[in-house]
Amino acid sequence: MRKALLLFASASLAIGLMAGDAVATPKKKAVAVKNDEARPKRVHKQKASAPAAASELHDPALGSVSALVLDQSSGAVLLEKNPTLQVPIASITKLMTAMVVLDAQPDLQETLAIDADDVDMLKGTHSRLRVGTRLSRQDMLRLALMASENRAAASLSRHYPGGRGAFVAAMNHKATDLGLTETRFEDPTGLTAANVSSARDLTKMVAAAHGYPLIRQYSTTPQYSVVVGGRPRMFVNTNSLVRNDHWEIGLSKTGYISEAGKCLVMQAWVANKPMIIVLLDSWGRLTRVGDANRIKRWIESASLAQRQVAG
Repeated sequence: MRKALLLFASASLAIGLMAGDAVATPKKKAVAVKNDEARPKRVHKQKASAPAAASELHDPALGSVSALVLDQSSGAVLLEKNPTLQVPIASITKLMTAMVVLDAQPDLQETLAIDADDVDMLKGTHSRLRVGTRLSRQDMLRLALMASENRAAASLSRHYPGGRGAFVAAMNHKATDLGLTETRFEDPTGLTAANVSSARDLTKMVAAAHGYPLIRQYSTTPQYSVVVGGRPRMFVNTNSLVRNDHWEIGLSKTGYISEAGKCLVMQAWVANKPMIIVLLDSWGRLTRVGDANRIKRWIESASLAQRQVAG
């Protein structure tokens, strides 16, 4: 159940190798983001054999039930654990929500309101966005991604052409277009356990979402203040690693409901290589962060070992 598969390629971990071409970014207005615009986003399909030095390293012990680590520059799967297990994904859903919102090319400055239809009646979760709160679509999107605000995501879907039903249909259509065969959505927030996917599918979804400059920017915003009820309210990113100077994160999303456990997906640069990291169904407050740090150290150790073997 917890066995991890190590598949390193010499070329995949060679330090200083220039990354491949980037995935074409959808035609949207350019936004100033971290300097990863020229970095590779295309996910190729081939795998490669592990070099001797890397194969001597022990696999990291992960607390996540399902996990996958992909080197974006080569398409090599470096680590996988139950990669095709279909599980609830909680607020990881909001990456798809954001893509569907942006694909419609709406007016991001339009003011949207939170109303009673946006209140969580399934889990009864708390929100700092009170009914009647009015924010721009842009701020709703930012809070949905960085602070995982469920009412913001619900409001975005309700203001979609055709309403929430059309929005969820568009989410599933987008999933089909991306080749996500183990993924389906029933709501835009992730509060329902019926939103399911696999680590393998989520690497594709993260790669696609990383092609949107606004998703990269908003999902990695450490904190952001908006006026709610006449007072400024500070919202903080749900992934503490975006505030960690030892990480270079290009995209981030966390998720949690009891059925899904703690979830985390990221696009990040590790050992000078672009990686997609997917961690699903972790338990304990810091398990997903601990798993991410273990994976980072493991990749860096393998990179060092590879350089030593190369002389």
